[in-house]
Amino acid sequence: MSAFTSGGGNAAWMLHPLVCYALLAAGLGLCLHLFVTLKVEMRAQSQRRLADEQQVHNLESVLREAHLAVDRLENDLREVERQTGMLVAPTPARSGLNLSKRTQVLRMHRAGHDGAGIAASLGLPRGEVELLIKVHRIVLGQV
Repeated sequence: MSAFTSGGGNAAWMLHPLVCYALLAAGLGLCLHLFVTLKVEMRAQSQRRLADEQQVHNLESVLREAHLAVDRLENDLREVERQTGMLVAPTPARSGLNLSKRTQVLRMHRAGHDGAGIAASLGLPRGEVELLIKVHRIVLGQV
């Protein structure tokens, strides 16, 4: 009787050479499967890394082009500022009237000039000239 058919021991079949070879073959097959799977995963990871590097390279080139465009625009702006002489912003118009300007406005109004003409000739805002004329009329009306 063979070790498989004898009922004497439960562990006797494990010592049979075919069982040992089968277990060894199964273990080697599992190791081979794990090795091939690892190689496939490593290749996929390498391809993903190359794709990421290519994307980073593309983004870097787009960023370099954007920087060059900004530099060109800055140079163009400086050239335009140099040509127009506008290196600093112009000063805003002064508000308020001094006495001599107020006197000139009232004289020109009495002479028959309109508010727009007075403002243009004296370099004053039209709203201030018209307000001064209205205030002058109110004061004259109270006297």
